[in-house]
Amino acid sequence: MMINEIISKIRKNDKKQLLENFLSLGIIQVVSYMIPLVSLPYLSRVLGVENFGRVFFAYAFVQYFIILTDFGFGLSAVKDIAQHSDDKEKRDEIFNAVNCAKILLLIISFIILVFIVVIVPKFRQDYLIYFFTFFMVIGNALFPSWFFQGMQHMKYITFVNISAKIIFLVLLFVFIKSSNQYVFVPLINSMGFLVSAILGIFIAKKRFNVNLYIPSRSVIFEQIKNSFEFFLSRVSASIFTNTNAFFLGTISAPLFVGYYVAAEKIYVAIDSLFSQVNNVLYPYMTKNKNIRFFISVLFFSSVVILFISLFFVFFSENIISIFYGEKMLFASKILKIFAIVLVLKIPATMIGYPLLAAYGKTKETNYSVVISSVVHIIGLFMLFFISKISVVTIAFMVGFSVLTMLLVRVFFIIKYNSQIFNLKEK
Repeated sequence: MMINEIISKIRKNDKKQLLENFLSLGIIQVVSYMIPLVSLPYLSRVLGVENFGRVFFAYAFVQYFIILTDFGFGLSAVKDIAQHSDDKEKRDEIFNAVNCAKILLLIISFIILVFIVVIVPKFRQDYLIYFFTFFMVIGNALFPSWFFQGMQHMKYITFVNISAKIIFLVLLFVFIKSSNQYVFVPLINSMGFLVSAILGIFIAKKRFNVNLYIPSRSVIFEQIKNSFEFFLSRVSASIFTNTNAFFLGTISAPLFVGYYVAAEKIYVAIDSLFSQVNNVLYPYMTKNKNIRFFISVLFFSSVVILFISLFFVFFSENIISIFYGEKMLFASKILKIFAIVLVLKIPATMIGYPLLAAYGKTKETNYSVVISSVVHIIGLFMLFFISKISVVTIAFMVGFSVLTMLLVRVFFIIKYNSQIFNLKEK
């Protein structure tokens, strides 16, 4: 069945909401992609490869705190809000319980950060960059994107995110003029995140009439308990997106972190474009279970990513040279590998939370991430012990781990095919 025939079967209001949400998140990704097209080339040239690597090593480090403070609420709370979108009292309870849990996790994260910076010399010598970057964790934790996503009103995420990114870009060009100012880059970036958090809470209160209060401890810890399996999935997923740069930074010079991050940023940008399709589909599939519509979107996305990947394989040298400059040309080898990985990553991701989890198979979805993450960690240590660890071999390891996740999820699709494909569509 053609896509337009399937879409015509979706209720008019659902179709309008889906289109609005997809366009809203699409605009975010276009802006999110265009701003790095300006900021990253500027930073790589002004800071130099080594200081560029230092900045993004700090980003990789604090990503662990972002994952801890998110604690899987970006998935569990979205589902809860989507299921109780018409119940104001329950919505308010979820909103406040999640935010209180995040504040508690922020306090724990900051204590851990201080301990590491004081104890470890590598972190102590550049302590300011880590503290400045931590403000990004605070802003990210308190911005209620999960609430707007669950309510299926992504336009507010668009407005706030674009505002924050524009603030970052303007301040970047105004204040960062030389390589020794690299420590202030994360501070400027964090300002955008903090503004996002303030605006997001304000919109939630004014537009959706959310009442702010401190719920009971039992309600807060119930949210934490319900989100734990999602947290494990996020921790496992971070191994693909975060551990590699952090691992490189601990065993090699910042120069190699710079090469890896340069290619990875482009890979993540393309992956993020398609992740917005998932963000729109997940709450929709949770409510409607429209498997035919999902299959059409999956097929279309897979075809598109194939052509994009081929383009990046053939023109990687030109892309890196134009984007970052000749000094970063080595990163083109890594970009070619990541381009191939994307062909596996997009379908692997789409059959996870938009599909399996929407049909109640969250444990299986999370299990697939844990398995592939274990494979990835084992692979990294094997490469290290046989002295084959490098930016190139790490990129290949990412591809092998993503393939593992895809195969495990396909296995669960086959196992539960009668529940997924024979369930009566709404």
